Amino acid sequence: MRHFLSGLALTAALAAAPAPILAQNLFEPVVYINNAAITRYEVGQRQRFMQIVGAPNTTPAEAQQALIDDRLRNYAARQLGIVPTDEGLQNGLEEFASRAGLSAAEFTAALENAGVEPQAYRDFVSAGLVWRSVIRERVVPRIKVSDAEVDQELRRVVETPILSRVLISELIIPAPPGQEQQALNLARQIAGAGLSSDEFEAAARQYSAAESAQAGGRLAWVNIDNLPPGLRPVITALQPGQTTQPLTVEGAVVLFHLRDSQGTLRPGATEQVIDYATLRLASAADAATLAARALSCDDLYVQAGAQAGQVQRQTVPQGAIPTLVAQRLASMDADEAGVVDYGNGADLVMLCSRQPALVADMAADVPTTALPDDGVEAAVPNASDLPTREAVRDEIFNRKANAAAEAYLAELRAEAIIRRP
Repeated sequence: MRHFLSGLALTAALAAAPAPILAQNLFEPVVYINNAAITRYEVGQRQRFMQIVGAPNTTPAEAQQALIDDRLRNYAARQLGIVPTDEGLQNGLEEFASRAGLSAAEFTAALENAGVEPQAYRDFVSAGLVWRSVIRERVVPRIKVSDAEVDQELRRVVETPILSRVLISELIIPAPPGQEQQALNLARQIAGAGLSSDEFEAAARQYSAAESAQAGGRLAWVNIDNLPPGLRPVITALQPGQTTQPLTVEGAVVLFHLRDSQGTLRPGATEQVIDYATLRLASAADAATLAARALSCDDLYVQAGAQAGQVQRQTVPQGAIPTLVAQRLASMDADEAGVVDYGNGADLVMLCSRQPALVADMAADVPTTALPDDGVEAAVPNASDLPTREAVRDEIFNRKANAAAEAYLAELRAEAIIRRP
């Protein structure tokens, strides 16, 4: 249910949904989970519910698996003494219904007209509510996000080109009055099929009413700025080879498929800020000996002994580093040391870290030289379009929480006694 369809499309699905034909032996158990039964009737209700709220191709097996997972979620909640309050459940029902622009009462009535009883709706929402409480209590306290993880994610963002041009294909399905639902259903099938670019072109030739249909829906390169503002985030969210969800417009349902994209690095993305240490010694041999002993920049102070006070460590943009030292640093990894030989003396040079200037500017704890102006700020053209460190931290946290929740659910499945009559 992560990709909940738009309110208008959901309302249309509810309005057009016919009541199901009842079968015999509706209340016959089809599966037991830890001795709790799931009946054929429940499977039919969940299947119809899922079809209405955005998964039109849901099979009985998929509906049954969804019910099994909900039983396991409820089981985990009971183990922790978690039960939904009447107020919490009602708020959950209202929130879910609001995605279709309806109140809980209106949504429940529409479901009943489509053959789905209120209890199926309540069970679905209730399982989600208690599961979130389980995750908050059991999973969330164990999740930690380090500063290094935030830096790594920011570095990935900085080094990812900003999308400037896209190569897309279009598929426009006519939706004349009275046939809107059929067009939407076809578009959903195509979007959900995970078509390759060649397969999408074949579908465009078969179903599209656009002039581009003869060419498989293929369009020429288009600048992102030339796309309608409402379409830009939809297209930029795609990876090459992916297709959008159906987009409803007057008289048609539209799909776009991204074939390729081009981008440019943001200003400052190639600029680096270098954290490094140097120590002037009498000879290259002395420098090499100390370099072999030092395991890190912090350890360098220990290994330097009486000369620790002469170690110079600073964080500066690449352009501010002396040429010979910069050349030596260029081939180093973090905590690697080398020697710059001047003939009458030598520098031990150790790289502490390197990172894009944009990331360095956002780090609160990056060590810098004590000089009043070290030039770091000058290496950072503009970081205003980057996410904040807190936003990145929250994104990583949520990603870990979702993965941990899925892992816990898989653990519950593995430990459960699941049998079929």
